[in-house]
Amino acid sequence: MSQPHRVEVNQYLFSNLALAEIRSNAYAAGNWPLVYILSHKAKRRAYVGETTNALNRLNTHLLHEHKKLLNTAHLISSSHFNKSATLDIESTLIKYMAADGCFELLNGNLGLTDHNYYQKDEVYSQIFREVWDKLRGQGIAKHSLESIDNSDVFKYSPYKALSFEQRQSLIEIMRALLDDNFRHLLVQGGAGTGKSVLAIFLFKLIHTDQAELNLQEFSEEENELRTLLTQFKQRYPNPRMALVVPMASFRTTLKRAFKNVAGLHPDMVINPSQLAQKEYDIVLVDESHRLRQRVNLGSYYKHFDQACAALGLDKHTCSEVDWVTQQAKKAVFFYDPNQSIRPSDANAADFQKIKQSKDSRVMTLTSQYRVQAGQDYVDFIDRLLHIQLSDNEQLRAGKYEFLFFDNAADLVREIEQKNRQYGLARLVAGYAWPWDSKKNPNLHDIEIDTVKLRWNRTNTDWINTIGAENEVGCIHTTQGYDLNYTGVIFGKEIRYDKATNEIVIDESNYLDRNGKHSKKTATELKQYILNIYNTIMLRGIKGTYVYACDPALRDYLKQHIPSYRPTQPQELPPAPTLVPWVNAVPLYDLQAAAGNFSEQQHVEQTQWVGVPQNVEPKKDMFACRVVGESMNMIIPNGSICLFRQDSGGSRNGKIVLVECLAPQDGDEGTQFTVKEYESTKTHTEDGWVHNRIFLKPRSSDPSYEVIELNADNTYRYRVVGEFVMLL
Repeated sequence: MSQPHRVEVNQYLFSNLALAEIRSNAYAAGNWPLVYILSHKAKRRAYVGETTNALNRLNTHLLHEHKKLLNTAHLISSSHFNKSATLDIESTLIKYMAADGCFELLNGNLGLTDHNYYQKDEVYSQIFREVWDKLRGQGIAKHSLESIDNSDVFKYSPYKALSFEQRQSLIEIMRALLDDNFRHLLVQGGAGTGKSVLAIFLFKLIHTDQAELNLQEFSEEENELRTLLTQFKQRYPNPRMALVVPMASFRTTLKRAFKNVAGLHPDMVINPSQLAQKEYDIVLVDESHRLRQRVNLGSYYKHFDQACAALGLDKHTCSEVDWVTQQAKKAVFFYDPNQSIRPSDANAADFQKIKQSKDSRVMTLTSQYRVQAGQDYVDFIDRLLHIQLSDNEQLRAGKYEFLFFDNAADLVREIEQKNRQYGLARLVAGYAWPWDSKKNPNLHDIEIDTVKLRWNRTNTDWINTIGAENEVGCIHTTQGYDLNYTGVIFGKEIRYDKATNEIVIDESNYLDRNGKHSKKTATELKQYILNIYNTIMLRGIKGTYVYACDPALRDYLKQHIPSYRPTQPQELPPAPTLVPWVNAVPLYDLQAAAGNFSEQQHVEQTQWVGVPQNVEPKKDMFACRVVGESMNMIIPNGSICLFRQDSGGSRNGKIVLVECLAPQDGDEGTQFTVKEYESTKTHTEDGWVHNRIFLKPRSSDPSYEVIELNADNTYRYRVVGEFVMLL
């Protein structure tokens, strides 16, 4: 039996005249807790709120300078809602809508609450999915929750909750910005300690109207933070601020994160050379270890020299660190010395000079927010690469998948599988192979035994580009990014010497031209390369898989990393005798397309197929094969699936088998597809009537499109069955 909808999303005009219609909403009139969205689609602006007095709250918004310009209201209501639930759904909506990109949010909420309450996971997480599906159907949201979860814009959202350490660090930064005794603040932390999130959060805090500011997550610290912010705005009514990001690819990502947040603008995110154009009150530098000096700059030499000339600095002795300190009254550097990976990176001495200055302050971030194995994993990787582990010492990583692969083909296959399952699983290698495919895309760059691979086709936002899962990235295309799973290939440039028990670098096989020219010593080059592998080993949120080309290095790593063991095929017990409707259901010869509709078919029952012991066959059940990749996140290509005949009722959010009834070209055959079902309805005198029906793919391949059925053609289609499970 179909489960009734647990949540309603009702759309109204947002105006004084429309309040009368909103009064007819029982939840709004009855002072039930609900969530609402005010929006203006053409202006791409929206506001999300929650209330127990909808009419008064909306009336107040109609008096607001900016919110009164919005023209549509969506009320989200449910008999299941309580105050905890609406607060949670409000904060979750803000985070996902900010990353979805349909609207720029007017919300001043910062550090959104992420608390537990009764049945949060069992009931309300699914209710939120229903809300999101309905908002997608009404054009208020665009992307799936899964794709947003994997997006960098979501990960770097200023609406994400801060940890206790991050909240304390934010207050310390605000104090330093107001202290005349300090000009420079160096915030030091390893990969995954939340430096970028903190920088973006600070930008949002400073550029939010205090009247709109909501600091519900800060509780005990809220009064102090508000006082600091008041003092800041008195000193800097219109602060000239910039976020400097040295790496072009990561800079593009953060510009996108700023684009959909009210008060922020992509132009606030700049490259270092733009510092020469004007002075700033405050400059924040993310990934400041990648600021450059005049070494191996390639085409950037010209821009570097021009900026130095404009600033009156000696191009041979200064670095981009000097540009920041000269052009900013206050500078905050987010810094990790272990992520300096090229000779062109500014010298550690430049940052040491800042640390030792009387007008500087140093803060340290230690908590790990990216890798689910935590700080123990970070420390373990550092000791692993510097040969500091005891014999056969291994990390107890819990659920974190940290595995060594003897075979590169197994590594590639497992990363492909994880990408289909979770998305954002990528191969990353040391720069030990020439980039031949850059000039000839038909060539392969990396060949390991039978495995043939190509380097990344683009340097800009590579991990999010279509086809990235079939390529290999490097440090320059992954630094600063999060992955779900990373397949790390130690290249031919790094070896292990058993006799001396040390890592050895083969310079002849290190092919990053800008990475080794002008190096001072072999020790310096070795440290750069170890930093590279340290950095890429800290990209994977859920897991890191490792392969090494050098046999001796393989033996060393296998001592300390659990080995991958391929799943062995089990001998199956003799198949039971199939008895119709006892342990078997009919298998029809139709092939439902997990793509568009299949070719026309004449459907007949061909045989019976067994069902699991825990499934009781019913006379309304049947099976067929599903072919194609448009549902591969749930149904692999070629799977035999169990369906239950459609009995009516709500199908929203369910996977269904749909038949196209209209004959084509005189052929009386029938076409089928399997998709996730979503519909919008209107209530008329004759009852509920479908406005539009969407048949939605659930695929790791974004090229599959939604099939839309409207009122003019829905008669041609019939839902035949509801998906039960894979067989």
